[in-house]
Amino acid sequence: MVYKESNILLEITGQRGIAMLYGGIEAGGTKFVCAVGDENGQIFERVQFPTTTPKETMKQVSEFFSQFNLRAIGIGSFGPCDVNSESATYGYITSTPKLSWRGYPIVKKLEESFNIPIGFSTDVNAAALGEVTFGAARGLDSCLYITVGTGIGAGAVLGGKLLQGLSHPEMGHITVRRHPKDTYPGICPYHKDCLEGLAAGPAIKERWGKPGVELVNSSEVWEMESYYLAQALVHYILILSPKKIILGGGIMKQKQLFPLIYRDVKKLLNKYIELPQLSAEIERYIISPGLGDLAGITGALLLGRKAYETQPEKQK
Repeated sequence: MVYKESNILLEITGQRGIAMLYGGIEAGGTKFVCAVGDENGQIFERVQFPTTTPKETMKQVSEFFSQFNLRAIGIGSFGPCDVNSESATYGYITSTPKLSWRGYPIVKKLEESFNIPIGFSTDVNAAALGEVTFGAARGLDSCLYITVGTGIGAGAVLGGKLLQGLSHPEMGHITVRRHPKDTYPGICPYHKDCLEGLAAGPAIKERWGKPGVELVNSSEVWEMESYYLAQALVHYILILSPKKIILGGGIMKQKQLFPLIYRDVKKLLNKYIELPQLSAEIERYIISPGLGDLAGITGALLLGRKAYETQPEKQK
């Protein structure tokens, strides 16, 4: 089933396809979101459909974007993926648990289909870029965006640049101390009881027998969830020192989690770093996305804009 949302695209031009726009893809393990928008992050039209096989999913991607005259397309993809532009497998989805997508050259396929610049990073890096440009971290040169949902991932902007080195960050797979009362073995297919294995949505459902949305009033569920997430945030604070931490994803729509996380982060830091953002002002430091569910797709549009602006001048 395809979900479509439109703002009566391009009626300002009187003719579909005349305006010069950017395309964005938020390529998730569960669903793909595709959008067309401008350089200011304004979205004119958006569709979403389930992530199935590469052949089926990319056919729907191509059908959507072929309606428009695009300058470039940006992709924020599930991973792991190769984000090293010097690599022979740049733009490939690599060791993902979604076997049909393993080794899929998503950037190459889009370049072949559209012959325009393609920007590429992870879905959480795209969300971090969206939030630091137009969202809750606007005006800052650094932020950390963490999604807690089907999986756990994080993207970061530091010094105005997306964080990547040998590869992209995989902050959802760090090791955390086990809660003393937790006997659940963990759900991660690679590490079992890493952060994602213990605190992602599927782990909550398997441990407690119900999804998080049905456990709203079960305090023990959210105490344990905060126990794990707060440990991770303290690691990120101590290593990256971001100027804002943004928590998104389906699990973080459980607003009762935020006060628990504030409490546990302060407890773990134990006043080691004496800054107001980590004490009296922590509620303004660790926050929900300013762009809501549009952070990732907005960031993907920005990746497209960057790809267009950084291509050789003669190709523009």
